[in-house]
Formats: sequence, C-alpha cells, structure tokens
Amino acid sequence: MTIPEPSPGLVVRYDYLWSREAAAGRIQGKERPACLVVASDSDTKPRFVVLLPITHSPPLGDTVAVEIPAKVRKAIGLDDAPSWIVVSEYNVDEWPNAGLAPLPGRPDLYAYGFIPPGLFATIKARLVALAREKKSEAVNRT
Repeated sequence: MTIPEPSPGLVVRYDYLWSREAAAGRIQGKERPACLVVASDSDTKPRFVVLLPITHSPPLGDTVAVEIPAKVRKAIGLDDAPSWIVVSEYNVDEWPNAGLAPLPGRPDLYAYGFIPPGLFATIKARLVALAREKKSEAVNRT
C-alpha cells in the first residue's frame, strides 16, 4: 500500500469531518471521497494538505458546491450517483494522515484519480473566492 503524492486535484478516500460535527465535539468523520486542493511544499515537515469533501447531497442553504460531471465521476471511479465537491468548508490535515483509507474493495489503493484541470480550476477559484469573503469554514485536523 503506497500513499500517493499529495497533488492538487487528486481524489482520495478520507475520513472527512464536517464543520458541524467538529463543532459538536466529534473528532472522527465518515470515510468518503475528498479532493485534495492544496499541499504544502514537499520539503516542509510536517506536510499539510487542504481537502474538500465529495458528497451525494446537493448543496442546501449556505453550502456552496461544484457538481462533478458524470463523465468525470466515471473516469475516476466514483459511483453513478450525482456528486458535488463542497467548497464552502474544508479539512486541513497532515500528509500522510490517519484519515486516509483504502478504496472500498481495493486495499492497495488510496486514490480514485484526478479531477480534470478545467474543473479543478473552477473548484479552486470558488474556494479562494469564498475564503476571501470569509464564507468558508476550516476544520483543523492536525
């Protein structure tokens, strides 16, 4: 089992902790696909990453998310159900971390694949805009 290099756009299986769960005192979330959006320099120790959750639930209320097109879901091995990458909250964690998990039925694999560059640029731009407006919420898992 090799942990992948943390590259922007990589979709991994991760124990994502929602901000509402963290606020309620929980320290563990649910394993789900998550998009790695930022990684600190490989010379930095410990190395930090920012992970965005992927969910089947369409965004409601203040939640901001980008839908993953069906052809992208299929290409990276997600299921057929509609999915969104939430950009209005994120986890900050060390890399590697205890929240990484192997894909279901694939104990040797931690990553689904990469979000295509054009879609990733949209996701990153939405995240940065929300952060500038102070409309995103971080859960520090370090």
